[in-house]
Amino acid sequence: MSYDKELIDGKLKRWENYIRHYSLPDWEEIPDFGLYMEQVTTLISQYLNYLPTEDAREKDRDRDTLFLITPSVINNYVRTKVMPEPVKKRYYRIHIAYLIMICSLKQSLNISMIKKLIPMGIREDEVRRIYTEFIERHHYEVDYFAEQLRSIASPLYGAHAEETGEDGTKADFTAQSTEDLIFSMALIAGFSKLLAHKLVMLDGKDLNSGESIELRYPEEG
Repeated sequence: MSYDKELIDGKLKRWENYIRHYSLPDWEEIPDFGLYMEQVTTLISQYLNYLPTEDAREKDRDRDTLFLITPSVINNYVRTKVMPEPVKKRYYRIHIAYLIMICSLKQSLNISMIKKLIPMGIREDEVRRIYTEFIERHHYEVDYFAEQLRSIASPLYGAHAEETGEDGTKADFTAQSTEDLIFSMALIAGFSKLLAHKLVMLDGKDLNSGESIELRYPEEG
């Protein structure tokens, strides 16, 4: 694999700047006057435009626009009771809040797990509480991710010094190449996803039903 150092440096800075200034809408900022399906798909794509568009399943032929989510996907969420039904084909604040959380979380969790975190049939004030906590956590994790990225990828930021240990050597955790950074991000994502899955599966369990908590170590070969 071959990467241009100046391009990677510029892209990392651009991504960091973008993500640090990105924020999800507050509950009160989400429209609550009833949107039609086409308006909803456009709005969700705008709210979550940092997510990869290659997962957008449909292209608007007239506007040459890639959508993050399509009407068929939304209809399926309603049919399988992942989110509430629209009211006379209109979607309100509560529907859009569900979609923002679902589209964000499905990057790491499957739909059955998301349904555990954001259950159906709860009052709107409870959805508001969950959504507000979600966007606060989203904000904190954006900052945390940006800091971790700068630390791990410091050698790839051309204008910044590399992370070094007390003896002046390069810190072991830093990525010395773009390939290193790809491996690091993929591994961190994998471990994070695995832990999230394990925690969701502990819902409703106790020490008797939640399997062993005895410390284990990998077997030495």
